[in-house]
Amino acid sequence: MLVDDHKTMLWGLEKLLEDACPTMEVVASVGTIGDAVALTGSLQPDIVVLDVDLDGVCSVDFVPALVANGVTRALMFSGTRDQEMLARAVRNGARGVIGKEVAAAQVIDAIARVHRGELCLDQALLGNLLGALIKPVPAAAAADPEAARIALLTLKERKIVAMMVEGNGALNKTIAQRAFISEQTLRNHLTSIYSKLDVANRLELYVYALKNGLAVAHEC
Repeated sequence: MLVDDHKTMLWGLEKLLEDACPTMEVVASVGTIGDAVALTGSLQPDIVVLDVDLDGVCSVDFVPALVANGVTRALMFSGTRDQEMLARAVRNGARGVIGKEVAAAQVIDAIARVHRGELCLDQALLGNLLGALIKPVPAAAAADPEAARIALLTLKERKIVAMMVEGNGALNKTIAQRAFISEQTLRNHLTSIYSKLDVANRLELYVYALKNGLAVAHEC
């Protein structure tokens, strides 16, 4: 589904994706965030490509509603260079950000990558996110405040976290196969991990694991 308040831009994106058929199909094109949220609930598109600014409304704050069905993934199509706003979009659940100035082939590639479950972020934005999330521990801190949370993880959960980091961007199916468990069991483990570590998504888990030394599984 395409979401942009400029009809010319919508038309251009539609024509661009026509060339990608039958791999990709546009199921809807809308110009307001209200229509986008309503249609995402009924159509459940695989990908929503949406502009950050929709006639003065910041779509970033509506990303959680767009991806709430568990099927749809959001790709921000942005003309802004506001790194803080774009980082907030990713923290809200967007799987990628692509600039409006990029070549047509890059737009197609970004949609495909997000559909595969990968994160599609340029190095500047990724660096901004990591810089904001990975902060040095103050020298005055006497103890690691995360130690109690990490201690809640089972050995299996520690191994899954390490696999998620090692297979950066890998699909759940791939991780499940490596862990010799079903995808449903993996999802159950991830729900437990997110809850114990107080993270919201795979990006936050990735950053948390790097910051707290969970990128390597520990054996008993």
